[in-house]
Amino acid sequence: MSTTIADPGPRPATGEVVVSIRGLTKVFKDFWGRPKARAVDNVDFDVRRGEVFGLLGPNGSGKSTTVKLILGLLHPTKGHLEVFGHSPSHVATKARIGYLPEESYLYRYLNSGETLDFFGNLFCLPRHDRHDRTEQLLEMVGLSQARLRAVGEFSKGMQRRIGLAQALINDPDLVILDEPTSGLDPIGCREVKDLILALARRGKTVLLSSHLLADVEDVCDRVVIYYGGRIQAMGSLKELLAAPDAIRLTLPALPRETLERVLAFIRQDVAESRISIDTPTQNLERYFLEVVQNARLAEAETSGAVSGARVAAYLRGEAEAAPASDKILERLAAPPPARPAPTPAPKPDETVDRQKLEALIKPSEPAAPPPPPPAAEKPSTTEELRQANEKLASLVRKQKE
Repeated sequence: MSTTIADPGPRPATGEVVVSIRGLTKVFKDFWGRPKARAVDNVDFDVRRGEVFGLLGPNGSGKSTTVKLILGLLHPTKGHLEVFGHSPSHVATKARIGYLPEESYLYRYLNSGETLDFFGNLFCLPRHDRHDRTEQLLEMVGLSQARLRAVGEFSKGMQRRIGLAQALINDPDLVILDEPTSGLDPIGCREVKDLILALARRGKTVLLSSHLLADVEDVCDRVVIYYGGRIQAMGSLKELLAAPDAIRLTLPALPRETLERVLAFIRQDVAESRISIDTPTQNLERYFLEVVQNARLAEAETSGAVSGARVAAYLRGEAEAAPASDKILERLAAPPPARPAPTPAPKPDETVDRQKLEALIKPSEPAAPPPPPPAAEKPSTTEELRQANEKLASLVRKQKE
């Protein structure tokens, strides 16, 4: 999600009440059934659709107990509580809620992808939806590069990131975030706030419990402030934070003479001690994000969690990409492409000798065996007899001698 997203202004909540609380009380008892602590004492408020509602208060004031009562993890001692018009124990209602607890309870030997796939299975999401949402959420929270690492190896900030992703896997209508920016760096805090604003613009309801008042001031439409289990103040931030007895003027730099004339005119009606002049400054968060953004544009490398990803498409309400199986069916149902016309064979060159060409095309006949070598001429029979008689006569003469 981009660190440059800004809230376009107040988001008018609809009249639909998502959470209705009347006279809610929770008393914890000891082993013998004796009252031990009154964590929530006669609380009344409503949370409407499309609203970012903040729960504020010091430690032990009753914020977390109220959240657990809304989730159905605790049962009220007395009072009335409804979520989407049903009891918090209504099973179908729980499927419309996403919850990020103050401490991330995750299976330490699963990696990021397996963790999101596991929680998606709990909501009976189809496989292709689990896969698509897992990819979008990991990119959104900056953990795409660490998707194969076991969750037990994550730092606290990285565990908050994967915890936020699991709280959104079911595209909930009510998102309950308990200290969502705890352990996050300033970039992660800004991204979580931008995500909350994006969810509210889409009509989601966000219930935020936090000790970081600057975060609450940036995103919440209305807040309640607890102390001792009771609501001490409730209303919109504009109503609670307005100072009706003071006016702030922001002007460009003026010449000294002009400034003196303006101050002289104001001093006619206001005492000198009540006039304050200073140079406006940007807040530290904005300056920090600007420095990091400049470093990112300079292509500085980091081995930590990345940032600057967009809010997941399905959380922005955009149509999700068609599953791969549907695309395969579309390809199978599509008509086969037309075959190209056969290329005509080239005409034979007229300069080629037709007889030689036919001889080459004509199947070859078996070659005739070569003629046997001519036999040596035999001597005639008379000559052989004459030679034999001469040899015989020669032998006789030798014996007589």
